[in-house]
Amino acid sequence: MLLEIKTECRKGIFFVRLSGELTKDTVPKLKEEVTSLVIDNGIRNIVFNLTELDKIDSKGISELYYNFEICKKNKGISLVCGINDNINKQIKHARITKYMYEITNELSAFSFI
Repeated sequence: MLLEIKTECRKGIFFVRLSGELTKDTVPKLKEEVTSLVIDNGIRNIVFNLTELDKIDSKGISELYYNFEICKKNKGISLVCGINDNINKQIKHARITKYMYEITNELSAFSFI
């Protein structure tokens, strides 16, 4: 299963919906389609929706963290939502939610930011 990425920008928030697998094999796709956009356009606020994500590894988590760092440098924030049972263990183990705020769903991002 490959990585599928759907993006949308609403009210100054860049929504990134990931489905499939975010692993060392698919991270280049995320870098190309999302990370480069964030860097080139100075995007400040980003929400990663992981509801449809089946698998994530340390490289995938590192790329999420890298996007967090870019947004922080741009004086914005990164949020994550939809952490499902398939990836919960890896996400908690990596403690990424220590840096990126976890919200219940995309709608709550508007009141958070």
